[in-house]
Amino acid sequence: MSEVALARKPWAKTLNRMQWRSLFAANLGWLFDGFETYALILTASLVLRTLEPTAPATQVAFLTGATIAVTLLGWGFGGIVGGVFADYFGRRKALLTSMVLYAAFTGLTAVSWSWTSFLVLRFITGFALGSEWGTGTSLVAETWPAHARAKAAGLMQCGLGLGFFLASACWYFIAPLGSDSWRYMFLIGVLPALFALWLRRKVPESDQWTSAHRRRRELKERGGELTAHEKSFTRLTLRQIMVDPKLRRLTILGSLMSLVTTLGWWGISTWVPAYVASRAAGAGHSATAWASGAGMIYNAGAIAGYIAFGFIADRVGRKPAVLLYFAASLILTPVLFLWTHSLGLIVVVLVVNGFFTLGQYTWMPVWLPEFYPTHLRATGAAFVFNAARFIAFLGPLTAGAIISKLGGYGVAATAVGSIYVLGLVVAPFCPETRGQKLPD
Repeated sequence: MSEVALARKPWAKTLNRMQWRSLFAANLGWLFDGFETYALILTASLVLRTLEPTAPATQVAFLTGATIAVTLLGWGFGGIVGGVFADYFGRRKALLTSMVLYAAFTGLTAVSWSWTSFLVLRFITGFALGSEWGTGTSLVAETWPAHARAKAAGLMQCGLGLGFFLASACWYFIAPLGSDSWRYMFLIGVLPALFALWLRRKVPESDQWTSAHRRRRELKERGGELTAHEKSFTRLTLRQIMVDPKLRRLTILGSLMSLVTTLGWWGISTWVPAYVASRAAGAGHSATAWASGAGMIYNAGAIAGYIAFGFIADRVGRKPAVLLYFAASLILTPVLFLWTHSLGLIVVVLVVNGFFTLGQYTWMPVWLPEFYPTHLRATGAAFVFNAARFIAFLGPLTAGAIISKLGGYGVAATAVGSIYVLGLVVAPFCPETRGQKLPD
């Protein structure tokens, strides 16, 4: 059936079981990543008080930022390596390897005996976490039809918000268990290892990757003189996305926008639970309960934002959707942290803020796979998604330093949030790809 005929039917009825399984695998893998990531945000302060009890109170925010920054660095390295791995060895194998490794090291995090050991394990866990996204994104993009691809990306990306929500819900019940409650949170992260068994048996490999892999192998065996296009198959994937002028331009533009989204998220959202907890404590309420509740509310908005972006991008285009989310995030950051003081109103703003500041992440699984050909797709998407972390780790460090110096969250979040201006400048230079077939 042609793409035009498919587009005339309800999109959900045009899909087969294999496509839904691929989406479910990518979504669930991203859900586990989200749980692990937000578990760190929720527990970082308690971990520091347990493992570094002599640290002055004024340094807690900075050390929390440093812990998150180390995880981001590991994520960046692992994500790029994982993308290359997925282009050479397959989407399914890369996804499976990632899940097993981060399940193992998340479990080991629970037995950390010092802040140094915690940092080392967080770096390794981040390394394993990083490779999941580019692999899952490529798998979904290559198995879903063009008219529903953005919707699939939004449904995949919402797994991150679901993981955040589940982490907040678990922390609500686990936090009262004492000073070692953070260890239980990381033990839950072992569960992805069980899911990996299902993944190995039920999720098929991408046909597009299989064809590209066969082509790469044939060209390497043939040797001799190769055309420029043929050399793109035999050259190291990371090198190829930089050597090709068109791909280099797209990689630079995508990386700048990725930096905006990543630095904005980590430099702002990291402090939402602590900010809401401080407002609640000032009003005489439980800081811990409100911190957990804020995480759930914030991520409820994010889940809606992730999914909605895919539908918006399929309706009006990739570029308008990105510009809408960047502009709304720029405005809503000071609204939340500087101009909203009532707890009731904070709840409302949290939902809307989460919709845009977290929901904007969906632009990457929607747009990036459409920048790169199949034999370079996971490498290109993973590089853009993860390389930004080598700079974005400065977000929580900078915000933590501002909070430590000035004693407030509003100025720090708003200062970091100005990065969204860069996104509004860069996005118009990217090509519109709505409705187009993936590059071969």
